Amino acid sequence: MAINTDKNVYTVVFAAVMVVIVGSVLALTASGLSDKIQENEKFEKQQNILYAMGVNGNVDEGSVNFIPANEVESEFTNYIKKQLVIEGDKVTEDSNAYLIDMKKQMSIASSGGTPKLPLFVGEKDNNKFYIIPMYGKGLWDAIWGFIAVDENMVVQGVYFDHKGETPGLGANIKQRYFMDDFTGESIMAGTRYKGINVAKGNNDPLNDRKDDNAVDALAGATITGNGVSAMISQTVNLYKGYLKTIRVK
Repeated sequence: MAINTDKNVYTVVFAAVMVVIVGSVLALTASGLSDKIQENEKFEKQQNILYAMGVNGNVDEGSVNFIPANEVESEFTNYIKKQLVIEGDKVTEDSNAYLIDMKKQMSIASSGGTPKLPLFVGEKDNNKFYIIPMYGKGLWDAIWGFIAVDENMVVQGVYFDHKGETPGLGANIKQRYFMDDFTGESIMAGTRYKGINVAKGNNDPLNDRKDDNAVDALAGATITGNGVSAMISQTVNLYKGYLKTIRVK
């Protein structure tokens, strides 16, 4: 007997069968690629950490280029001398500290628990860098990054990224011209751990002032900029116990 394809029930059954088939194919594909996805995420974290301390493939004033994925593991081992985990007053070394989920740890901290905070000690050109991961909230979704400071708590570099900020506005936190402004700023205001404010109306377009704990905000991205400010401040506050032990002045 021929099937009447004009009936609504046929359309519903056909759609349901296709959903099951396509869903099964996608699930199998994701399962088969899970190891590759995890590997790429690992390389991306290593690239971001190295970028914050100035180890990158930048060749001009405007580009944002990372160490290639096929080189990043060896470069990470070369430049990152220690991976630390700070848990309250306890500091331990862990070669996989860079894989710690900062979103989860920030949630633990906000609920009054004791988070496990990763920190990376790097060396480049006889200079020591302390690279701290960050996680926060932008306008639409998560923002995150890394900030590298020296023993005087002066920023040596940053890297920011986002999940869903507006293209051409908040998404510009990962542009070179914005990230470079943070270099040379201090996370200290006198003896107080303050962080760095993304300030609207800062009136320092060339970012010549390095003693104001501030950089110029992005045009049309006030909420994202506020998110970056809050993220840095919260991070500095969480890590200040350890930072006090290494601060020279």
